[in-house]
Amino acid sequence: MFIVFNKDKINSYLISLGTVVILFVMAFMITGEQTVQTAVATKELPIYNVETKEKKIAFTMNCAWEADDIEKILETLSKHNTHITFFMVGDFVNRYPEAVKKIAEAGHEIGNHSDTHPHVNNLSLEKNREEIQKCSQKIEQITGKKTTLYRGPYGEYNDTVIKSAKSQNHTTIQWNLDTLDYSGLTGEEMWKRLENKLTPGSIILSHNGTKHTADSLEMLLEQIEQKGYKIVTVSELIHKENYYIDVNGTQRIQAKNNE
Repeated sequence: MFIVFNKDKINSYLISLGTVVILFVMAFMITGEQTVQTAVATKELPIYNVETKEKKIAFTMNCAWEADDIEKILETLSKHNTHITFFMVGDFVNRYPEAVKKIAEAGHEIGNHSDTHPHVNNLSLEKNREEIQKCSQKIEQITGKKTTLYRGPYGEYNDTVIKSAKSQNHTTIQWNLDTLDYSGLTGEEMWKRLENKLTPGSIILSHNGTKHTADSLEMLLEQIEQKGYKIVTVSELIHKENYYIDVNGTQRIQAKNNE
């Protein structure tokens, strides 16, 4: 028995085969896209910066070492009528309760920076919760206010770290601009790092207890203000509801269904 192929049959077979291949590829692409979206959706992310049309940024300061420069920092902030967010380690709170009290009484926001400044990525969910709980309790005993913001030591985070913070009603905050003040940079060097990268919604990282932060703070504030930015606390910057965090760590407003 011989099967006779003519031109029309061959074209028909080729069209059928092509259709099957196209459908297979489309199905694979859709499945792959859904897999990627699911992976992104399930990964826990902190806030690095915020989507906003307002020309405002948050200035943050980690407190883990000494407190000798706190008085000067507070004087500079008061002179500029500026309030920032201080992220404090529980050990710092233990050693310098009067400094903590002064910061709170000056109207600044205080965030949680763990109790003992460990490498939190190596800790269990329960140990991370304990670090946050103990630090929060120490701050509340002095200020009368519960903390709601958390920043992991060394900038570390993973799903366990962020889930533990959420379980304690804390939002995890990172930064998108780093002064690198802890490395001994001068104020001018710090500003060079910030000057061309400032955008609405930026979160700046600094530290007290460094060589030049206290004596450079006024210049940094002036330069930021001259660029037309308003300096606010983290809680004043971030969105409180109807938001999502994209893969770059930018907190964005969730679009409405009819938009």
